[in-house]
Amino acid sequence: MTQARYDAIADFYVAGFDSLDDPASRAVLQLLGPVAGLDVLDVACGHGRLTRELARRGANVSGVDISWKLISHAIEADRTEPLGIRYLHADVSAVGALRTDAFDLAVCHFGLSDIDDLDGAVTAISAALHHHGRFVFSILHPCFGGGKDIAGSWPTGGSYYDGGHWTAHEVRSTLRRQVGAHHRMLSTYLRSLRRAGLWPDAVAEPRPAPGWDPAHDAERKPVHLVVRAVKAE
Repeated sequence: MTQARYDAIADFYVAGFDSLDDPASRAVLQLLGPVAGLDVLDVACGHGRLTRELARRGANVSGVDISWKLISHAIEADRTEPLGIRYLHADVSAVGALRTDAFDLAVCHFGLSDIDDLDGAVTAISAALHHHGRFVFSILHPCFGGGKDIAGSWPTGGSYYDGGHWTAHEVRSTLRRQVGAHHRMLSTYLRSLRRAGLWPDAVAEPRPAPGWDPAHDAERKPVHLVVRAVKAE
């Protein structure tokens, strides 16, 4: 299995990224809708911040992540607050990593930009869904070019059209300075969904919280993108 970038920064990530009280997270939960009684897959679940919230809302949740250290944090949290969550340490894009036709919903909250094999992951997620199952994901908006002291979707000095993995240097991009990110054009995500038989049926572009980055003028330009897609024939 590929070495997980997050293994080296697991404690930092758990300490700094454990809240769902932000516009993008609220948009994800809104597009997921009621989850009580549904079988839900949380892809790139990390230490289980969204996974636990879905379980509290009554879903039967399975979380999968390539980082064993983050999965270990998630398992420990489930011991403290037992919610019946099933955690899997696996590369979601690996053949056979996920059960097929097993889930009503799948979600990936800011995880697709960390996954090297986008097509492999999206294909596996689609196969794991029932017919008419839904997949909701959030990403930094591909059109977000960054601000004075926070990184955008592509490197400073690059352009929207330059895809690939890169590492940020901006002072406020504390996570992406350590693990980097994949920049992909919006069309790349749409083609990957379509090849896997997933059709977008809802899109949200939530504004960030006030003061998120005044230098970027976030009131006028996109920062986050949340998409829901439905599995069809």
